[in-house]
Amino acid sequence: MPTVGSASANPGAGEARDVTPPRAAGSNSGAGHGAPVLADLMPWSVPPLLYGRSWAVAPDPKALRARWDALLAAPDDAERERLLRPSRARGLHTPAPQLAVPGREGQPAATTRLARESGPCPDPVRVLHGAFDLQWLIPDHRLIDAARPELWRVADERQIFAVEQARLPNVHGPALSFGAVLPDGRSPAGKPGRIRPLYRRPGGQDPNLAPGLTELLGELLGLPVSAEDLLAWITVAGLPARDQRDGVVVPLTRDPELWLAAVELGRTSIWLHTRGERCADPAAGRPGGHPRLPGGRRPYVRAPLPAVPRAGELEYDPEEAALRIGDGLVSPVPAAAWEFHAGGVRVLEAWYERRTAVAAPGTLEALRPARWTRETTTELLELITVLTLLAALRPERRKLAERLAAEPGSRRARAAGISADALRLAGVLPAPAGARRPASVLDHHEEGPDGQFALL
Repeated sequence: MPTVGSASANPGAGEARDVTPPRAAGSNSGAGHGAPVLADLMPWSVPPLLYGRSWAVAPDPKALRARWDALLAAPDDAERERLLRPSRARGLHTPAPQLAVPGREGQPAATTRLARESGPCPDPVRVLHGAFDLQWLIPDHRLIDAARPELWRVADERQIFAVEQARLPNVHGPALSFGAVLPDGRSPAGKPGRIRPLYRRPGGQDPNLAPGLTELLGELLGLPVSAEDLLAWITVAGLPARDQRDGVVVPLTRDPELWLAAVELGRTSIWLHTRGERCADPAAGRPGGHPRLPGGRRPYVRAPLPAVPRAGELEYDPEEAALRIGDGLVSPVPAAAWEFHAGGVRVLEAWYERRTAVAAPGTLEALRPARWTRETTTELLELITVLTLLAALRPERRKLAERLAAEPGSRRARAAGISADALRLAGVLPAPAGARRPASVLDHHEEGPDGQFALL
C-alpha cells in the first residue's frame, strides 16, 4: 500500500527573524587541535532575505505577473494597500532604492512610490527556497522588506552561494546547501540560515575566503588549490559543530589523496545542487545542463497527472517505487529520493505542498495557475533526478568522512589535519575585519528612491 506523509511545516513561511551572526574568528570551541569553523574560512556572510509579503514569490512567473496586475488594478489606495499587505519596512508610500538585478544593468528598476506605480511587472527572477526549491520572485525593492542588495550585486554566472542550514533539535540533514541563483537563506519551514557567497565581487573575483588560506593549503598539500576546490572540500567535510553557535565545523587535511577524492565528490555535489550550472566537467561525468539518470532509471510520467492536483494527494508507493498524485503515476522513484530530507522536512512533500497549498480567497496568493503545467511536471522530474543522484553519493561520502575522522585524538590524526591553531600561527586566522564586510563592487550609479541617485 502507498505510504502517505505531509510536510512538517509550510514551506512558504518566510518571515522569521534573522539569526544571530556566528561568533567571530577563532570561535571554535574545540581545544588545541580543533578544526576551524566555516565562519573563519568564509568570513563574509549575509542574513536571509525578508520578503515581508509571500505573494511576491511563487513557483510560477505568470502568477506573479497576474498578481502585480491585480495590485495595480485596485480601484483605490485602500484596496491597493490591502492587497499589498504593508509592513513596517514597506508600504504604498515607502521610498526604496533601486535593486541591481544581475544581468539587467540596462533595464533599471522603477523607484517611484507604489501608490503612483502604473508600469508592467518587473521580469521575475529565479531564487532558491530551502535547499532545492527553485521559485520565482518579483525583483522589486519596494516589495521586499530586506532584499540584501549586497548579494544581488555579486549574483552572476560565476557565483556559487553556500547556505548554512538552520539547526533543528533531533533533526538530521545536510549542514549546507548550494545554489547558482540567489538563495533566500531559509529552510522549507522558514528557519533562517546564513548565506555565504563564494566570491565577493562579480566575475569570480575576490574569493570569500580567509586571505592566504588557499595558498597555505596548496603549500601543505603540494597541489594547486582554487576557491572552488576549497568549497568542494567544504561540501564533503563540513558538519554541524557541537556548539550550535559555531555553525559548521570544517576539518582540513594534509593528505593529497584524501583531498583530491573529496574535492571531486564535492564538485559533483555542487553540480547536482546547482542543476548542472556550476562545476560542469563532461570528462568527469558532469555535462552542462540538467543532470540526467541513465535510461531505465530515469523517472517518467507513467499515468497522466491530474489537471488540478490537490494538497494531500501526493503518496509514495514503495512496492512500485513510484509517486502517486491522484490517479497519476511517476516512476521509478527510489525510496532514497522519497526519504530525502532537508531543513526538517521531506523535500518532495515540501515541494508539492508549496504548489498545491490553498490560499485565502481575495488575496494575491490566490492568483495562481488554474491547471498543473508541463513546466511543473518537468521540474518535478528534475528534482527527483537530483535527489536520486545525491542519495547515491552517500556511501562514498561516508567512506571519506570515516577516513577524515580516523583515529581521533591520535598523534597521526593530528599530524594529518590542519587545526584552527595552526591557521592562526600561519597568520591566516583571524581574517581581517574588512573580509567580513561586503566589497565595494559598483561601477555605476544606483538610483535611489523616486529617481534620486543613492550616495555610496
